[in-house]
Amino acid sequence: MRRIYEDHAYGPGPVADCWWDRSAPRPAPSPALEGAARADVAIIGAGYAGLSAALHLAGGAGADVAVLEAETVGWGASGRNGGFCCIGGAKADDAAIAARFGAAGLDDWHRAQIEAIDLVAELAATHAIDIDRHSQGEVALAHRPREMALMRAGAGALAARYRTEVEVIEAADLAAAGLGGAGFHGAVRMGRGFALNPLKYALGLAGAARAAGARIFEQSPVTAITPDGQGGYLLTTPGGQLRAARLILATNGYSSDDLPDWMRARYLPAQSAVLVTRPLTPAEIAAQGWTSRDMAYDTRHLLHYFRLMPDNRFLFGMRGGVSASAPAQGAMRAAVRRDFQAMFPAWAGVETPHYWSGLVCLARDFLPHVGPIGDWPNAWAGFAWHGNGVAMGTYAGRLLAGLAGGTGPAVPAVMATVPPRLPFGRHRRALMHLAYGWYGLRDRL
Repeated sequence: MRRIYEDHAYGPGPVADCWWDRSAPRPAPSPALEGAARADVAIIGAGYAGLSAALHLAGGAGADVAVLEAETVGWGASGRNGGFCCIGGAKADDAAIAARFGAAGLDDWHRAQIEAIDLVAELAATHAIDIDRHSQGEVALAHRPREMALMRAGAGALAARYRTEVEVIEAADLAAAGLGGAGFHGAVRMGRGFALNPLKYALGLAGAARAAGARIFEQSPVTAITPDGQGGYLLTTPGGQLRAARLILATNGYSSDDLPDWMRARYLPAQSAVLVTRPLTPAEIAAQGWTSRDMAYDTRHLLHYFRLMPDNRFLFGMRGGVSASAPAQGAMRAAVRRDFQAMFPAWAGVETPHYWSGLVCLARDFLPHVGPIGDWPNAWAGFAWHGNGVAMGTYAGRLLAGLAGGTGPAVPAVMATVPPRLPFGRHRRALMHLAYGWYGLRDRL
């Protein structure tokens, strides 16, 4: 595999202390692929997009589906994210999207985000997946007065855009709203979205896909994809080969530049890191004044995201880090802890025994992508959820299933473009140095 971070990023180290693995015991792994096998559709990647595609194809279209996963179900970002099922999926703003796709394209993109959240809720309910759901909507907290002014002015448009209630909370009212923290200048709460346990959701999707007839092969990294000359594909793993008429690639930030070559430099993995406290006591919660169970994030470009979970543990995450070596991970952990203490000073002495990191995925045009793999027949890829993969990855999986099955809704125009390649090829991680420096400066000015 040709990947752009140090090997440590793709091993067990970054996820060794992940809270989710302690909250949701995994079932015994499925057997790895051994020998020769066949399927109608081969799916690479057992994260949200791959599992959603498998479930929709096997359960809805009755297709014979085989999923190949290099590690275990939900091992990548799907099993280690912050658990925000929310609006998002693109880093491009609405003005840029409207300029490129027109008002109709922008409206379609807003609808897609709403449908993505609703799809997660529907799948969890239909398949009785216990996802520890809580929070109704999300809160954006202004880190500067001018950000609050912008949010205040845009509240009406936000409500119309996403067809939901929007509440403006002024700085003086944050404490009464249970949003006590340092450096907040007001907030906007909007009613779309909810929080969940991301690993329980991934494992539940896998169980539903298996019940529908999909086969999932864990510990089966794909080392080669070879067109068979008849419109199908031969996928090679260390233990076997899978022949399939159709192919879906759903590896997102854990993709490889040579599987297939078309993926080279079309995606940019970026690190996100999370810590989780021990359960907080009622007195500790009262001391800080953060009693809200809402998903929350601040308005920095290098944003922080956080929430009080049902068992009173507090989750706090942030973007950043251009190296994924073991020493760099230690430095990143210290940086996350430092920001946590600065924003929630009453909890400066609270232990944070759980810390982990993983890779989200960006695209050069800051848009998510679902569509053909170059000129390969009967092959599609979905990636670049820009840190919002719980909802958008699930939705993309349904779109990929529709493409592979020849049915289903059309892919929104915003998602259907060909992703442009990033400069510097395998060295494109250097772009993160420039971006983080620029965004950090803008956050401080």
